[in-house]
Amino acid sequence: MKTYPESKLPDVGTSIFAVMSGLANEQQAINLSQGFPDFNCPEPLMQLVTKYMHEGHNQYAPMPGVLKLREKISLKTDLLYGYLPNPDTEITVTSGATEALFAAIMAVVTPGDEVIVLEPCYDSYAPAIRLSGGTPVYVPLSLPDFSVDWDLVKSRISSRTRLLIINTPHNPTGAVMTKQDMDTLANLLDGTDILLISDEVYEHMVFDGQQHHSALQHPGLRERSFVISSFGKTYHTTGWKIGYAIAPPILTAELRKMHQFLTFCSVTPLQLAIADFMDDQQHYLTLPDFYQAKRDYFCEQLKGSNLEIIPSAGTYFQLAKYDRISDKYDLEYAKQLVHEIGVAAVPVSAFYHDKTDHKLLRFCFAKSENTLKAAADQLKKL
Repeated sequence: MKTYPESKLPDVGTSIFAVMSGLANEQQAINLSQGFPDFNCPEPLMQLVTKYMHEGHNQYAPMPGVLKLREKISLKTDLLYGYLPNPDTEITVTSGATEALFAAIMAVVTPGDEVIVLEPCYDSYAPAIRLSGGTPVYVPLSLPDFSVDWDLVKSRISSRTRLLIINTPHNPTGAVMTKQDMDTLANLLDGTDILLISDEVYEHMVFDGQQHHSALQHPGLRERSFVISSFGKTYHTTGWKIGYAIAPPILTAELRKMHQFLTFCSVTPLQLAIADFMDDQQHYLTLPDFYQAKRDYFCEQLKGSNLEIIPSAGTYFQLAKYDRISDKYDLEYAKQLVHEIGVAAVPVSAFYHDKTDHKLLRFCFAKSENTLKAAADQLKKL
């Protein structure tokens, strides 16, 4: 019998997003699990893609990304965060933010290193850390508002700490870091060699008059950070998988060494189209109002249900607590909802390494009003 090598990730199965979306498709349920819109991206953006395809821009893009797109990213960064990164040495276009995250982690984490991860967290962080030979050190966010206990973070820092990962606005909880959080983090890392990944893919989805505070705005953080964002989130094009990383030249050089052997480059006509469409600043400047209206509509439709809504300050996700309805484990309960009422959500335990269960489900509200109303009508039956 043939002997196969041991798995590098023996305890990792199919992503919870794929599992719940697959179950939703199988049961023809309303899918509020995986984070993607059920409406299209702007028509002018699609027309630009077609234009560039017909003009023959269908071959490899430059490895760091199309220069025009990197230049537009630089100008936008300056407009929003008061920092003008060098397009040649500080900006890299990647095949989605997940690739940027993987490349950044692989670039700087070596065997024996520790990486501080705030939980609950996006499920790609820990596998990338482990594949690089590092060890995730988990720090739980504080309930009920999922704020960061910086004293607890400080207590987990050791001589082996190489990297710390933050995510704001935060998936899955919708929590948003404040300026005070960023100042505290800068003071915490001052005088150390600890690097930072700031996952800011939901930067344009911050609600109720709050502001997104980027690591790029803080010189003490900027000089040690990979700041990662996603055009998929901003332009309702998650299937295009176009993201980017901004980092100091020395970190960018290391990230690109990984990037060139992961995907080498991202889709050329998509990059060119996005570069042109970025001139429409109103799209991303009005995105907070656009998604806040969807959040408010969904929550209004859920009034009268037995779910407890946990306020979402950002992203396009809404948490709901179901402990008044059931004491079942959240994964079991999420699957039950698909079968019994035809609505798919993601159990929040999937975002914890030890599957901590707070009886919370995550719903994606990046959907049409018809979809949100239909889902809420079903959820009110619980």
